[in-house]
Amino acid sequence: MDREDGLRRRAGATPWGAKLRAIRRQQRLSQAELAERLGVSASYLNLIENDKRPLPASLLLKLATEVGVDLQHFVRDDDARLEGQLLEAFSDPLFQESPLTNTDLRELVSANPNIARAVRTLYDAYLDAKSSADSLAARLFDDDQRPGVERTRSPSEDVNDFIQARWNHFADLEYAAERLWRDAELDADNLYRGLARYLERAHHVRVALVQTGEARGTLRRYDPAGRTLWLSELLPTRSRTFQLAHQIGLFETESSLSALTEDPTLSTEEARALARVALANYYAGAVLMPYGPFFKAAESERYDIDVVGRRFRVGFEQVAHRFTTLRRPGSEGVPFHMIRIDVAGNISKRFSGSGIRFARFSGACPRWNVFSAFLTPGRIALQVSAMPGDKEKYFCLARTIQKDASGFHQRQPVQALGLGCSLEHASKLIYSDGMNLTDNAIVVPVGVTCRMCERDDCSERAHPSLREPLQIDANVRRQSLYMPSRGPSRGK
Repeated sequence: MDREDGLRRRAGATPWGAKLRAIRRQQRLSQAELAERLGVSASYLNLIENDKRPLPASLLLKLATEVGVDLQHFVRDDDARLEGQLLEAFSDPLFQESPLTNTDLRELVSANPNIARAVRTLYDAYLDAKSSADSLAARLFDDDQRPGVERTRSPSEDVNDFIQARWNHFADLEYAAERLWRDAELDADNLYRGLARYLERAHHVRVALVQTGEARGTLRRYDPAGRTLWLSELLPTRSRTFQLAHQIGLFETESSLSALTEDPTLSTEEARALARVALANYYAGAVLMPYGPFFKAAESERYDIDVVGRRFRVGFEQVAHRFTTLRRPGSEGVPFHMIRIDVAGNISKRFSGSGIRFARFSGACPRWNVFSAFLTPGRIALQVSAMPGDKEKYFCLARTIQKDASGFHQRQPVQALGLGCSLEHASKLIYSDGMNLTDNAIVVPVGVTCRMCERDDCSERAHPSLREPLQIDANVRRQSLYMPSRGPSRGK
């Protein structure tokens, strides 16, 4: 599909009048002035702004060329994500006396996206301030610590937003990884040695292994003075190869890393430093799994993680993460979402390429199969799920993952990784074989968090829904204390 076809499909399916009107006002143009620049009548433009006529693809292109409008303003995926974030924010008890509907939020995002983002930023700041106050109160009761105030925003949140905004695809790093394969004349069957030789030849850095007792928990350490890259002997070959590629990325993509981390989303030095590490990891993954061959393998093997992983000599998580990056125009893979949690439910990695909403400010829904994966370690759990108020259904797989062993006395943390896509893409995945994807009986109702979930018939509720006032009837006991005693509503 070419550019104009894609724009035509977007413009024809969604009313963009309010968004067009907001952009015109930002440009300080009257309807007559904008109509003249677009080559249409003012009355026709007025009909478009009031959603009485569709916005043609030809006018979208003229907006870009004649007015200098970024067409990303008309990408519905960004709006949907912002709507979801605002929905979660306004589900906070803080707004209990000022209920807003989904339509209210949708109109706000469409007509005033900058104000919508400002509201989200303000809510983020409120949560950070509340967290700092709670932390300060806790420290005041701790005789061993002096009271202090925590920083205002988590660097990891900044980095998550930065990666999500880029759809987890960084073209400059992809091409740099492909260039390394040519310059270093790498061989897939001997990648570790090839990278080590290139480090020494191109950067005069030698690679050496360090024993466990000397490493003291460090897996990789570069010594600039001695021009030596030290790797722990505990790392298996695939992890050593990844660390070599990471270090090469720090050397050879310095300008790209610096430019990318100047993004205003990264609001602190800590966030920029963390983003640099994430981007160098991205580059390393692109070296180990070059885009072209990896995309071809993913499509031909129908996204079989184990088969693809063995072909590229990488682990389960590395393959799953790489699946989420396949967004190159003309060679786009299945748009996946991914989440990683620990046994306490802490989310340490999240990305949504499918449109599914993840919790940002509170615990996730226990009905997700990523939690049940802990019950069957090492086995893949499958699930077809649907969120309240969302016509989209999702196909998800989850499995536990574990770090490589690092000694008898070392605790090996177990995490669960969830990977999924919109149900319309499920047939492209080998994991859907044998499943009747049209059977609504297999669909598991899930939510984002209990507080914002609309379903009142869930026996796993940990908190009451903000949609229903908490009413306790001592004469009635249901499966969950927070299920309404009047009986569940089944139509959600």
